[in-house]
Amino acid sequence: MKRIASLGLAVAITCSGLAVPAFAQGAADTITITTKDGEIDIALRPDLAPEHVKQIKTLAGQGFYDGIVFHRVIDGFMAQTGDPTGTGAGGSELPDLKAEFSQETFDRGTVGMARSQDPNSANSQFFIMLADGDFLDGQYTVVGDVVEGMDVVDKIKKGDAAANGEVSEPDKMISVKAAPAQ
Repeated sequence: MKRIASLGLAVAITCSGLAVPAFAQGAADTITITTKDGEIDIALRPDLAPEHVKQIKTLAGQGFYDGIVFHRVIDGFMAQTGDPTGTGAGGSELPDLKAEFSQETFDRGTVGMARSQDPNSANSQFFIMLADGDFLDGQYTVVGDVVEGMDVVDKIKKGDAAANGEVSEPDKMISVKAAPAQ
């Protein structure tokens, strides 16, 4: 959460000791991913990427993400999910999104949208940073930050480094729930 402090944004300290950005205090802008190892709470960032956040919340509300695997997980980099085919080539029936790049940095716990070479091709796939990755800054859309459950993220089965992180018998998102609108 160092980037939040450096921007001078207010934060609240939760009972777990995690700093939760003030923008995340609205429960309507959160999602919870349930895995076999526990829950991952993500504060979404509609202030940075309103269309991407809207799409994620819509898909979560439809149950689209339930049962989808973490198909690409690279130790020391990121865990990617959101593809119903489990290959990295799939998406939802919703339209692709225009890039909403920002000045946010990709730190450990940042959630970004996956895309093809076309910057305007994000759809349903997203990734959670396992480590800092400032080389992604300004090239991918930041949609949120893990505010609780990084220990769960760290337990996601890692893929084969020689196969660009492809995971055999991957872990999955049992469910993904968006907080109800307030």
